[in-house]
Amino acid sequence: MEAVSLKRTRAARRKRLEILQLRSLASDGLIREKDGVKTKRKREGKVRLGDGFDATEVSLSLSLESSSSDSDISGILKKNIPIGILLSRGQILDDDDDVGCDGAGAGRDVPCRAHGAVSVCGRRRAMEDAVTVAPGLVSGAAGEEAPSRYDFFGVYDGHGGCQVAHVCRDRLHVVLATEVEDRRGDGVDWKGVMEAGFAKLDGEIGKSLSEGQENGVMDTSMKTVGSTAVVAMVGAANVIVANCGDSRAVMSRGGAVVPLSCDHKPDRPDEMERIEAAGGRVINWDGPRVLGVLATSRSIGDHYLKPYVVSEPEVTITERRAEDEFLILASDGLWDVISNEKACEVVRRCLMRKPVSKKLKRTMDGDGSAEAAAMLVELALGRGSNDNISVIVIDLRKSRKL
Repeated sequence: MEAVSLKRTRAARRKRLEILQLRSLASDGLIREKDGVKTKRKREGKVRLGDGFDATEVSLSLSLESSSSDSDISGILKKNIPIGILLSRGQILDDDDDVGCDGAGAGRDVPCRAHGAVSVCGRRRAMEDAVTVAPGLVSGAAGEEAPSRYDFFGVYDGHGGCQVAHVCRDRLHVVLATEVEDRRGDGVDWKGVMEAGFAKLDGEIGKSLSEGQENGVMDTSMKTVGSTAVVAMVGAANVIVANCGDSRAVMSRGGAVVPLSCDHKPDRPDEMERIEAAGGRVINWDGPRVLGVLATSRSIGDHYLKPYVVSEPEVTITERRAEDEFLILASDGLWDVISNEKACEVVRRCLMRKPVSKKLKRTMDGDGSAEAAAMLVELALGRGSNDNISVIVIDLRKSRKL
C-alpha cells in the first residue's frame, strides 16, 4: 500500500509540475471554458486576446497539431493552458529531420521547424492588430533547382480601425500566392511579386471604398483606416521579407542580430524627401507625422493621405545559412519598448529551455517558439507598452541545439 501511495503521490506531483510548466508560458487568460460555456473575467492590467482567438480555437489547434499520442498530455493542453499563450503552432520535427539547407544548398524541403504566434489587445480599448500563418502557401516555385515550399507569415497593425488589418489578414497571402502562380513561367521575381501584391490589395480596398460610397453603404471615415504590414515567405533556401510601415522583421544568425526590414517613419531622411517631393509635409505633433496625422509613412489603406503615404513595400531576400536560428515578426507594440537585441536574447533562451518532464518533451521541446512569442508579449507589457502587441516567432534551426 505504501509503495502504491508513494507512486500516486509522485505522479500527482509530476502532473502539477507539468501544469505549472504550461501555465508559466504567459499571464493568466481572460477567457475560460467551463461546461462548454465561455466566460470572461475582467481584471485590470490583464491581457485581452485579439479578435479571432478564443478558448475553443486554441484547444482545437493544439489537439490537431500536437505530435504527442498521449491522451493525458492532450487533455492537459486543452484544459490548463492559460488562454492567450499558444495561438498557433507549427510542425515539430525530430533532431534527425533537416530544416532549411546546409552550406552546399542541399537539404529537405522543410522551411521551418516550428512557429508560434501571439496577438493581444494589451492596454488598448480596441484590438486593431491581425496575424496570418499559412504553412505551405506556395509549392514548387519555378526557376529553382528543386521544387520548394514556402510558408507564409504576416503581422498587420491597423490604425483608425481594424477593417484594413482584417482585409490584409484574409486576403494578402491569397493575392501573393496568385501573383506567384502568374509569374511561374520565367521564375519567381519575389520583389515584383511583393510589390504587385501589396499594390493590388491596396487597389482593392480603394475600389471597395469608392463603390461603397457611390451606393451609400460606406462611411467616408473609412478613408482614414489603414494598416502596416510585415510579411515573410520562408523557404528552405531563402527568406523573403516585405515591409510596409513600422512593424519589423529580425533574424538571429549565429548569435548575431540581422534586421530584415527598416521602419518607415516620416522622419527617416529618404521617406521625408519622398513625402515632400509629393507635396506633403512631416509635422512634429506628438512625434513626427505625415501632415501631423499619421506616424508611419507607408501603409495599406489610408487613402485620404495619398500620395504622401504609399503602399509600396521594401523587400529583402536573404539566403538561408546553416547558422540561422529564428525569425521574429512583430508589430510596433513590441519594438517601441524592446530592442532587437533584447528580443533575440529572450527568444534564444526560450528555445534553449528544457521541459520539466520527459512526458512533455515531444509536446513542448519543439514548441519553444510559441513560448518565446508569449514571453516577448509579457516583457513588452511589463515595460509599459500601451499598444496592441502581435508577435510571430519562426524556428529556423536545423536541429534543436543553439
